[in-house]
This record gives sequence, structure tokens and C-alpha cells, in this order.
Amino acid sequence: MSLKVNEIFESLQGESSYAGFPCLFIRLTGCNLRCSWCDSKYSYYEGRDYEADEIIKIVNSSFRDIVEFTGGEPLLQEEDLIKVIKGINKNKTILLETNGSISLKCIPERVIKIVDIKLKGSGEGESFLENNINYILKKDEIKFVLRDFFDYNELKDYYRKFSLGGRCTILVSKVKDSSISDKEIAEMILADGLNVKYQIQLHKYIWNDERGR
Repeated sequence: MSLKVNEIFESLQGESSYAGFPCLFIRLTGCNLRCSWCDSKYSYYEGRDYEADEIIKIVNSSFRDIVEFTGGEPLLQEEDLIKVIKGINKNKTILLETNGSISLKCIPERVIKIVDIKLKGSGEGESFLENNINYILKKDEIKFVLRDFFDYNELKDYYRKFSLGGRCTILVSKVKDSSISDKEIAEMILADGLNVKYQIQLHKYIWNDERGR
């Protein structure tokens, strides 16, 4: 049993409600989507195999209380990933960042899922597996990334369609080359009464586009 891993590194959480906290990141290789603004295209193919026990040892011996499995798309290796998760100490907080196109049904309850809903500006609009909404718990998070006003309006459509207000934490951010400003997004969120959390990508603010952050 092994996982193909692109990289393992420590950094500050750049997004989500855990932004700013030190975290051990395990980036798995491979992705089934090709978002136009993807900042980790190197993870599509690069990586090496790690035995499950090796990853478990790395995580359990780390000083970091938070570990995040990201990608690429971690759920392309779901079976072996779940086996690894089951071997991680109970005192660790486990985050799983996923693009929302693969079923969340079998993810262990202890995992905090950070689920993307891809908008049309990403080039992968409508890739969200709608049945996944049934497996998103109060402690989980849904993330929207905006490129333009059209994406913002699509976000509102999803917000209403799935009655997202109060379901879980809803994260909103924008891509670097977005045609709308932080101020414009903030003012629209307030005007539309959306119960969402607007965020900047903290890691990019600190390290710019340096790989590995």
C-alpha cells in the first residue's frame, strides 16, 4: 500500500478558517481537473511513492498539530489515503482539500473537508458532484474562487440552490488576475447579505508565487 506524493513540507496555512496556523502539508500527485488558474500544475505528474507506514510516521512524529492532504486531487488515491488517515494519531487535526468532483461519502468523520465548488472562470465549471452536499458537515468548509463578476453571480446561484447560509463555513477568494477587486467583492457580499468568509491567500501574500508554499 503506497501513495504517490508530490511533496511534503511545513508552512503556514494560507487559506480556510485555519489560515495563519503552522501546518504539515502532504501534496499528492495527480488531478482529474485542469483549472485555468491552477498554481500547482507541477503536481499533475511529479512525485514518488511513499509507503503508508512512512507517511504515518512522518505525520505522527511531526510537531505540527495540523496536517493537510492536498493536491492535485487527493481523492484519486482515496483507498490508500483513508488507510493512512486511520493510522494518524487522534490528537492531530486532519484537513482534506478536494476539488469536489469525487464522492465524499467514505471520508472518515474526523477529517475536516475543504471542498471547492469550481466556477466557470476556472474552466471546470459544473464539475461539482452535487450529491456531495449531503456529506458536508457543519465543521467542513466550502470554497469558491472568483475570476470575475460572472463567477460572483454563479456563487450566489450555488449559495441559494444549496441553502449554504449556516450549513458550514463558506470561503470566498479571488485569483491573482481577477477582473474584480477585493473591495468590490467585499461590498457585494455585504449588499447581498451572504453569510460567507472572504479571505486572501495568506501564503501568496507572504511568499508571492514561490513553489512549495
